[in-house]
Amino acid sequence: MSDKNFVIALTRTCGSGATLIGRRISEEFGVDMYDKDILRMASDDSGISEELFAKADETTKKSLLYSVTKKVYNGEIIPPESADFTKNDNLFAFQAKVLKELAERESFICIGRAADYVLRDYPRVVSIFVYAPLENCIQTEMNRLGLTRKEAEKRIAEQDKHRRAYYKYHTGKEWESPYNYDLCLNTGELTYDQCVDIIRNYLKVKYDIDL
Repeated sequence: MSDKNFVIALTRTCGSGATLIGRRISEEFGVDMYDKDILRMASDDSGISEELFAKADETTKKSLLYSVTKKVYNGEIIPPESADFTKNDNLFAFQAKVLKELAERESFICIGRAADYVLRDYPRVVSIFVYAPLENCIQTEMNRLGLTRKEAEKRIAEQDKHRRAYYKYHTGKEWESPYNYDLCLNTGELTYDQCVDIIRNYLKVKYDIDL
């Protein structure tokens, strides 16, 4: 990783506004933001269809086994000749490989993907948990997607449950624990612009990066 590059890994609760914060950082800092783009890039890297990555992304989160077990990522990639080449754990490993390669050549923001854990040994990676009180998240999702209150509550509960299980399965850690992150930002108390300013100031104080 270049001594000029940095990575901002944003983990978030549904409705907290982290994606909007990520977009503002991308625009103001002049760096790319990656979310589900990582699936396409992992597909290109592995030769495995993007549809299979997307399917694994959705179905594993919803499986009961997934929510009660864990297979902590250790960097291993299964070779193509193995029967397990397209298993979900290997698909995650290819996503992690893409993140590591990106970190070697550019600065960027990543939304989710357990990027904070995957890149934990890299210098100049800022891990951030973005959250908000439930009522704020409900209102955000109602306005953003045109949902009823009941629909928004259901969506938030399901998304956060899936993200919690995904993080636990691949990292062995608790998704909402502040010990996992450099910064925890409450968008119920801070505007998105204030969050961007805090992240900018953190990069300046910690790594002497002027943006």
